[in-house]
Amino acid sequence: MKRDIYLKLLRWKTSGQRKPLILKGARQVGKTYILQKFGHKEYDKVAYFNFEENPALDDFFRQKLDPVSIIGNLEIYIGREIAPEQDLIIFDEIQASNYALNSLKYFREQAGSYHIAAAGSLIGIRLSRPKSFPVGQVNFLDIYPMTFMEFLDAVKRPELRRLIENKKEVLPFPAPFHHELLEWLKKYFFVGGMPEPLRCFIETGELAEVRIRQKEIINSYLLDFSKHAPTADIPKLGLMWNSIPAHLSRENKKFIFSAVRKGARAREYENSIQWLEDAGLIYKSYQVSTAASPLKGFMNPSNFKVFALDVGILAAMAGVSPKLLVEGTRLFNEYKGAFVENYVAQQLKSEKEIDLYYWTSKGKRAELDFLCEIEGGIHPLEAKAGVNPKSKRLLSYDKQFNPSVLFRTTLLNLRKDGKICNIPLYAVHAFPEIMDDYGR
Repeated sequence: MKRDIYLKLLRWKTSGQRKPLILKGARQVGKTYILQKFGHKEYDKVAYFNFEENPALDDFFRQKLDPVSIIGNLEIYIGREIAPEQDLIIFDEIQASNYALNSLKYFREQAGSYHIAAAGSLIGIRLSRPKSFPVGQVNFLDIYPMTFMEFLDAVKRPELRRLIENKKEVLPFPAPFHHELLEWLKKYFFVGGMPEPLRCFIETGELAEVRIRQKEIINSYLLDFSKHAPTADIPKLGLMWNSIPAHLSRENKKFIFSAVRKGARAREYENSIQWLEDAGLIYKSYQVSTAASPLKGFMNPSNFKVFALDVGILAAMAGVSPKLLVEGTRLFNEYKGAFVENYVAQQLKSEKEIDLYYWTSKGKRAELDFLCEIEGGIHPLEAKAGVNPKSKRLLSYDKQFNPSVLFRTTLLNLRKDGKICNIPLYAVHAFPEIMDDYGR
């Protein structure tokens, strides 16, 4: 399947400042697939090494970390030469070998002509021993579940993607395309952007089979808890992870530890939340009470919301029935609009790669779903599930900060409503660039 990160990989290959690459991401988001595809298409050959499947590979890196000797051993292992500049070396599941991870700095310093791309789970890399990490000697790229734009490519509707991407004016999309995009969006809310369930959906169309693949992924995450986390934290991780749908279904979606377990205190469970974030399984959105840059300097680290890495995984965790796909817009309104907010958080994180914040007024009388700092500008965004949205929160924000444009994303078509720019949920990709039309 086509992935947007491919263009970033091409830029890495041709960069004069190229270093060994580490592709980071949660498990099952497609790290190995995209590196293999990139290698076979853009290089003469691929030399692939998986440190989790073949633990013995670690021995090649335990002696003197000399790139020439390492390459020589790897060539004997695969039975052929590895050509600098022409071949791509893939170190998969590199977090399983601290020595291999450490070797990347020596390849950078002594053998820069070899193109090396490593893939690893976020939690494994973060837990690597400090002395093993090649600080400043590697390039990083993050990969996330597939966005709705990538989903449209995968289901053979790239024309709809281009329609959204080429939109330059705040004028409605043609009605037939608007309704078709809403139908695809409903399917995306159920299937999500994890490559394996999406591939199953494309090949079979069987939503029950899609759900099986999603549950397999969820089970693999639960196994990761036992594999990587401290023994004492494993039960806490399970409680935190399983509580996400319930938290998002609350009117006030702020994460409350005592809602997970009666009497639970933040200091007892905060390490578990951090672990889930480090593993790439959740996104955290922090509360701010002002719209000043940088938002990070004004966030309240004690007040935050938690979103799942993928809206389809969230749907599987919540047990959403496939029947909702044929019941109009009901899916968007389930769990008090939790899927809509999670979807928007996912798209912002994966497409814009920004930190997530939400705004609350003094006295917490008003709350705005997202406050986004992009290219030096701060943009308010309200995420609504319905077609009859009221924007009291946006108006409250406007009264205090008076931005030039207020953004709202709903099931409505693209349109201007005074200062409010209504962006259809399927076109949140256009936020905030579409604002250029204001003032024309």
